[in-house]
Amino acid sequence: MAAVSSVLSEDQFLCSICLEVFTDPVTIPCGHNFCKSCITEHWKVNFPCQCPLCKELFGQNPALRVNTFISEIAAQVRLSVREETSSSSEEQRPNVGEVLCDYCTDTKLKALKSCLDCLISYCETHLEPHQRIPALKRHELIDPVENLEGRICKTHVRPLERFCTTDQKCVCRFCTESEHKGHSIVSLKEEFETKKAGLGTMEFKVQERIKERQLKIEEIKQCIKISKEDADQETAVGMLIFTALIRYVEEGLAQLIDNIHEKHKTTEKQAEGFIKELEEEIAELRKKSSEIELLSCNKDQLQFLQNFPLLKPAPPTKDWTRVRVCTTYEGSLRTALAQLEEILSKEMKMLSADAEIKRCKLYSVDVTLDPETAHPKLILSDDGKQVCHSDVSQNIPDNPKRILSYFGVLGKQSFSSGRFYYEVQVEGKTDWVLGVAEESINRKTAFEFAPRNGIWTVCYRDDHEYKVLDDSHIRLYLKSVPKKVGVFVDYEEGLVSFYDVDVPGLIYSFTGCNFTEKVYPIFNPKNNSTGKNSAPLVICLNDHTD
Repeated sequence: MAAVSSVLSEDQFLCSICLEVFTDPVTIPCGHNFCKSCITEHWKVNFPCQCPLCKELFGQNPALRVNTFISEIAAQVRLSVREETSSSSEEQRPNVGEVLCDYCTDTKLKALKSCLDCLISYCETHLEPHQRIPALKRHELIDPVENLEGRICKTHVRPLERFCTTDQKCVCRFCTESEHKGHSIVSLKEEFETKKAGLGTMEFKVQERIKERQLKIEEIKQCIKISKEDADQETAVGMLIFTALIRYVEEGLAQLIDNIHEKHKTTEKQAEGFIKELEEEIAELRKKSSEIELLSCNKDQLQFLQNFPLLKPAPPTKDWTRVRVCTTYEGSLRTALAQLEEILSKEMKMLSADAEIKRCKLYSVDVTLDPETAHPKLILSDDGKQVCHSDVSQNIPDNPKRILSYFGVLGKQSFSSGRFYYEVQVEGKTDWVLGVAEESINRKTAFEFAPRNGIWTVCYRDDHEYKVLDDSHIRLYLKSVPKKVGVFVDYEEGLVSFYDVDVPGLIYSFTGCNFTEKVYPIFNPKNNSTGKNSAPLVICLNDHTD
């Protein structure tokens, strides 16, 4: 074909009607060739049908078929002209990236439109025939672009103006009647909009994954901070005990501190590994986001669809939803103390309990009573720190929060995570119930106080009887009557512990508590028993630096 185009001149492949290189050339009965659209339009205006060149008359409109041989040669001529004009324009082009007119000979003007049929870019002056001549008006004009050859089907030398969704490929209209016949074919615009919409969804998902990983990094950093605080607190408690018993426990103290620090280092190292892995995933996702953004900004439908298959899917990432970096130091101190138990005996137990309460006091909270939850026969102090039972029911309105089935009142403060501790003075009382309860406990009708009903409490009765209020109603045997009771809760560990603050000593611990909602401190001063139990329950103000 290159040899043919070198022998034949461009003028031999010009339509005598539009004076342009043939587009869909047809041969009429007299043997002359014209663009199919040009001769059809000519015969619509001039009747009877007559050859524009030799003037031969035809009785009726002859059947017209594209002369494929001339069509292919004409296409090659157009490509040749395009290559020649492109190479010459490169030498004269003043501005990089600016599409210039291929027909300008001296000073190249900026192209106004590119023609996919002619494979030529035209300035405003040379575009005029396409706006005037009917046959040229049917040519497909687009905003000026480089590399018009890339928009032409290499098989049929026709504009790529459609898209085969079956093969995911841009095709010309001849392709749809040959190798892509029977396939699902849509316009470039329709496929462009579909792919564009899908790209937006992909970008959204990538950004969401980036956000999730950024939040995970913050979560891990918070875990490191909590781990460090716990390590410091555990070390401080250990110092209190082992300082008091310095003659016996120097080696044990050093070992305890080393173990705590080693656990923290392990946690920190693990967390750093997770952070590094997350940052690497974010870097890959951001890279993919940049690729998506670059493709998304491409308004050229053809380039967009040609480049879209090259866009690789987002890189696989790890599911971080179940990854946790939390280390508990519970047991480190107890292990160290157990090694010295035989030597320390009674002193050790007392010091241990005292240290435990000191550790709990680090999580002291300021609890006040909620009057909207109080039974009508309970009297609350103005500061919300004291509650006692009265024989007379107060005239107060009912509400969904108010407790009616027992002499109870909840604290205003609720807790759904972490640890908290508060103390209640019970001195002078012969009957009381203390603990914590979930928000959904029954407040209007009687029910059994037990963990299965969302309440964890201990009680005291006048006969020096202490009980754990659960299904077993375990009786507790204490050496002395507590004057002040401390309540400690670790929400995540499912732990509720009660302490005799003054002795000091552990009264009882609920373990394995399955908290599923907010928990509130609960107080029940019980019946005043005609003045015998009239002393109030008093919430104490704690200084965790004690």
